[in-house]
Amino acid sequence: MLLENRKLLVTGVLTPSSIAFACARLAQEQGAEVVLTSFGRARSITERAAKRLPSPPDVLELDVTDPQHLAGVAGELERRWGRVDGVLHAIGFAPERCLGQDDGLFAAPWQDVATAVHVSAYSYVALAGAVRHLLPAGGSVVGLDFDATVAWPAYDWMGVAKAALESANRYLARDLGPAGVRVNLVAAGPLRTTAARSIPGFAGLADTWPGRAPLGWDVDDPEPVAKAVVALLSGWFPATTGEIVHVDGGVHAVGA
Repeated sequence: MLLENRKLLVTGVLTPSSIAFACARLAQEQGAEVVLTSFGRARSITERAAKRLPSPPDVLELDVTDPQHLAGVAGELERRWGRVDGVLHAIGFAPERCLGQDDGLFAAPWQDVATAVHVSAYSYVALAGAVRHLLPAGGSVVGLDFDATVAWPAYDWMGVAKAALESANRYLARDLGPAGVRVNLVAAGPLRTTAARSIPGFAGLADTWPGRAPLGWDVDDPEPVAKAVVALLSGWFPATTGEIVHVDGGVHAVGA
């Protein structure tokens, strides 16, 4: 099994439709021991979803914008396991005015933009930093991305935040590489998750994607993305870091 005896921290599970849920399920099937995170009112939803995994994992309280939460999770994992072999960052959020407004980028004030960048990009570095002393050589940090090389309809400041995430991925790979830790992103095509349905214009994007993808694309199937994440969390990419692996049916390669 690809992840036998590996200890993984998985963020971003909300419901069974979450990409992170598919990643956690497949990771368990491949032999990993998994811990999930959530916080606030969403935690009870995550706990219900956790019960539907093959081996229901614990759910730790983690708001990635709260340094005390980050330190608390790191401390718990150190007590529990003594190490963390892999981390999945599957977290993104932007306030309403950052997405799909008639005035585009001009609609959102800095406070909203700052929230989008903090949650969707800076937290990737903050999470890795919190557990880096627990990551052994051969460890892996993986983040979920949506290709930020072009401007998508309605994605607006979230697209800018994803561009920051992609840049942070490269710098984080530089900084963790000397410790033997790999850092990579998986840029997924559009999937019908709870989070995606809140994005204005998502339906239009999702509807056109299968016809543009050379391999086709199923907006209801997160399995291909989960397989890429599990592969990167395993030891099968020992010399790959700072990379963005596109799992989108090939749309990024062919354009409009």
